Amino acid sequence: MKLTPVGIIGTGKYVPERVLTNQDLEKMVDTNDEWISTRTGIKERRLASEHEASSDLAFQAAQVALEQAGITAEQLDLILVASITPDMAFPSTACILQDRLGAKKAAAFDLSAACSGFIYGLANASNFIAMGTYKYALVVGAECLSKITDYTDRNTCILFGDGAGAAVLGPVAEGRGFRSFELGADGSGGELLKIAGGGSRCPASPASLEQKQHYIYMAGKEVFKFAVKIMGSAAEEALNKAGISKSEIDLLVPHQANIRIIQAALNRLELPEDKCMINLQKYGNVSAASIPIALAEAVEEGRVKEGDCIVLVGFGGGLTWGASVLIW
Repeated sequence: MKLTPVGIIGTGKYVPERVLTNQDLEKMVDTNDEWISTRTGIKERRLASEHEASSDLAFQAAQVALEQAGITAEQLDLILVASITPDMAFPSTACILQDRLGAKKAAAFDLSAACSGFIYGLANASNFIAMGTYKYALVVGAECLSKITDYTDRNTCILFGDGAGAAVLGPVAEGRGFRSFELGADGSGGELLKIAGGGSRCPASPASLEQKQHYIYMAGKEVFKFAVKIMGSAAEEALNKAGISKSEIDLLVPHQANIRIIQAALNRLELPEDKCMINLQKYGNVSAASIPIALAEAVEEGRVKEGDCIVLVGFGGGLTWGASVLIW
């Protein structure tokens, strides 16, 4: 069976208006701009308003991606939303988005792989199109991490922001599109990055609220060590599968978690910083939305040209990781 070549034919992003700077955080917790900047590279992040949910951010990003792709919502066959901050447990944020877009014939579901979610979503959607099951798919990473961040915890509140990034996938010319995916998980590290409360293991209760179990918990040092190792190796695996060398990379679009983690990946891949899309200084860590926002900005800025070799790579809670190589 001949597989259809699949690529990204449109991208879009949306970030809320409200900005939370390092100077703002100095007034909230015991921290300072120099400490945050040197250790993370983050200068500010965006926060959703009280009335904004992940589907609202996703809707804005999706509209831009559809316009860039030159297709209507009615032409979509599949909507996949990657998020750890869905509007609610169910219905899925993808179904809420499908209704708002008017994508009447699209199947819709959410995917939970934390910060790796967008790449997991691309892998799923591209397989549906490659096999001929569907023609067009919308993959969105959308997060309102401010709603699950403890702003009295200086270890985590400096990191996270809100936003959404979207990509429309469809058939592309021979020689273009996705060349490989590398997905992985290590559930033994699940305790290192989690929200314990709200599920069937620990339902919401006065005790779970008092113990702050509905906020992000992260064992920072352990997650950092894991990330430094896995970002480079996942990208290398994806390149090996694609039969493409490091020297052929035109642009690396990594998960925007920490500048030191990104620099470690660049060193391993022997890439200069000008071949990497970095925007964490503006948005912080936006989990599943991080990579699609960065990709959309790279496209906006003219840093992505037809025929370019793009490598997407990320890691997240689970623990999970994912990488993809595509020819634009």
